[in-house]
Amino acid sequence: MGKFFLRLISNAIAIWLTTLLLSGVTVRPFADDEWWQIGLSYLAVAFVFALVNGILGTIVKIVAIPLYVLTLGLISFVINGALLLVVASVTEWFGFGLRVENLGWAILGAVVISIINAIIGAILRPQLGRR
Repeated sequence: MGKFFLRLISNAIAIWLTTLLLSGVTVRPFADDEWWQIGLSYLAVAFVFALVNGILGTIVKIVAIPLYVLTLGLISFVINGALLLVVASVTEWFGFGLRVENLGWAILGAVVISIINAIIGAILRPQLGRR
């Protein structure tokens, strides 16, 4: 369970850094008053991000195996961008959350989130350790 929370925090940090780097990807917090409310907004977006990637992402990636072969894996950029758009629409249902301007920003945002998560994962690898 500790690994899940560590990865959730890592995703929240990656999403936060992505919103700082890209103008087309933003997070609207559920309240602007306190820093902890903004932090909870990022954690909520990271949780939805994990759910969408874990459930829908797995299904889509299995169904799209022939497209992966035909495009030499380049379709993964579009799929990850589309999944980020799904996260944006799901979190918008709650009145706050991730906002992505279009598919182009979503693809770029997904790439940046992946790169930042890889860097954070390399730093946290000793804590996540394989048992």
